[in-house]
Amino acid sequence: MRFFNTTLLALWLVACGSAQAQLQIEITQGIDNPTPIAVVPFAWTGTGAAPEDVARIVDADLVRSGQFAPVERRDMLSFPSRGSDIYFRDWRAINSDYVLVGRVEPAPSSRVRINWQLFDSSREQEIEAGTVEGSVLEIRMLAHRVADAVYETLTGIPGAFATRLLYVSVTRNPTGKDFYRLTLADADGARPIVLLESREPIMAPSWSPAGDEVAYVSFETSRPAIYRQNLRTGAREQLTNFTGLNNSPVWSPDGKQMAMVLSKDGSPDIYLMDLSTKRLRRLTRHYAIDTEPTWMPDGKSLLFTSDRGGRPQIYRYDLASGAISRVTFEGPFNARARVAQDGRNVALVHQRDGRFHIAVFDLVTERLTVLTSTDLDESPTIAPNGSIVLYATKRGDDSILGAVSVDGGISFSLPARSGSVQEPAWSPYIQ
Repeated sequence: MRFFNTTLLALWLVACGSAQAQLQIEITQGIDNPTPIAVVPFAWTGTGAAPEDVARIVDADLVRSGQFAPVERRDMLSFPSRGSDIYFRDWRAINSDYVLVGRVEPAPSSRVRINWQLFDSSREQEIEAGTVEGSVLEIRMLAHRVADAVYETLTGIPGAFATRLLYVSVTRNPTGKDFYRLTLADADGARPIVLLESREPIMAPSWSPAGDEVAYVSFETSRPAIYRQNLRTGAREQLTNFTGLNNSPVWSPDGKQMAMVLSKDGSPDIYLMDLSTKRLRRLTRHYAIDTEPTWMPDGKSLLFTSDRGGRPQIYRYDLASGAISRVTFEGPFNARARVAQDGRNVALVHQRDGRFHIAVFDLVTERLTVLTSTDLDESPTIAPNGSIVLYATKRGDDSILGAVSVDGGISFSLPARSGSVQEPAWSPYIQ
């Protein structure tokens, strides 16, 4: 078992390679009439080659959203980098509704600055502009922030491209134990970093509300235990090592508590741990299996999975009163709930006709909508803007990550270049 200090991660990646953890993007479905937009190559004002092709990253983000159809560079009639250099007739001639131009320039202390402008080609008007600046090592994330701003300007929905993913990658070993790697990557699968490597299973990764820590379950001590790890320092702390189950850690919205599943007192139940004192509070007391807690955004209640009614369904626990109420009734199986930040949509695993799909349950209308048609979907996680559900599914013998919009209109997959990927967790917005 190895875990890595983040200051050494880049060196480790060079030495060991990261191809096994690298995800690929495969668009499988978009809207019928995506918006045409030209993302013109951004000018680089420094010496030598540009550190990254920023426009290419923005272009790929917009394609992945399923709502935009960027113009191919070979079809562009000119390559302006400022609004004053745009001849709008060139862009109308190739049916581009919008034009994004920009410049990348070096800044002091190994930093870069990206200036961008977005224009409506039919009205010949600038509709948004901005500047982002940061370390040259984070230029890909800066490009994602540009894509977020463009996406929000044109859709009215905040973008989620400048976020990150946690997932577990598995390399099968036919002659021995498999390799498990807890991996951190950008939302597009780029820049994978291995946080923990083990021959024992790693499960249930989750994010702190600030996005600076992660929690997970590791079997490195021969039984499951819950750990937390700081992404900036690499500091790692074991939180539990009780007999029986230690599983499903999830931070409270204020970051002060962690809900988890323990079976140290008998059957699996939901507990709260005060992270400053490590004191435990037992929430559920039932002979059934109570598992997979998730917080409502206001921090006043949790959803969890229980088979206390005979089959797994979603229940709600009110922290103030201790009252428990059943949430889902449609179908024989509903589990692994994850709540969007709006507190309304809940992504979950739903069984229909013997197959396990990803569905969204509306807590207001109580309507359940099945989003996927594959057979064995699991572990949903929702983008911080509430627009996309990421999940694990099967392709042949391998596990891959799939993604689908909450309205079912857009989908894409993120298979690994080799091996399997599972247990995804989408980060909150990270400053």
